[in-house]
Amino acid sequence: MTEMRVIGLAGWSGAGKTTLLTKAIPLLVRQGIRVSTLKHAHHGFDIDHPGKDSYQHRQAGASEVLVASGRRWALMHELRTEPEPTLAELVAKLSPVDLLIVEGFKRDPHPKLEVHRGGNGKPFLHPDNPTILAVATDQPDQVTDRPALHLDDIERIVPLLLDLAVPLAEVRDGAA
Repeated sequence: MTEMRVIGLAGWSGAGKTTLLTKAIPLLVRQGIRVSTLKHAHHGFDIDHPGKDSYQHRQAGASEVLVASGRRWALMHELRTEPEPTLAELVAKLSPVDLLIVEGFKRDPHPKLEVHRGGNGKPFLHPDNPTILAVATDQPDQVTDRPALHLDDIERIVPLLLDLAVPLAEVRDGAA
């Protein structure tokens, strides 16, 4: 792949999105594809903890705190009274890769794979969301209007993710 492409995963909590991702990413990486993920959290979350210096920096009012070591770095940005950033704004902060997999942002216009587990007792999302182009579910026989694969068929899901991914410019422009 030469230009960054984007595909989304959408589904109810507990459907298996993270499990699917942790199985798909190694297969993609083995193919030489550089992958990043972007996850939307519907609740407050924190990657920092009370008592840590970086936490104290944020609590003191720092707008951003960058923590770095010889193994990784993380940038924490406090929104305070700012609005939540859009998907396009967040994507612009990422380093270029071959494939960006977005978890959440189900109302944004980028193409998505729905991850659905029947045991959750939740309805499918795809009937009301035209940006969901295919479904990975433990009930593929119940999907009749778009491609459906079994949730555990990761060997077929990975190529489908690659086929459905669109160039980053389409996501930035809202044209996906």
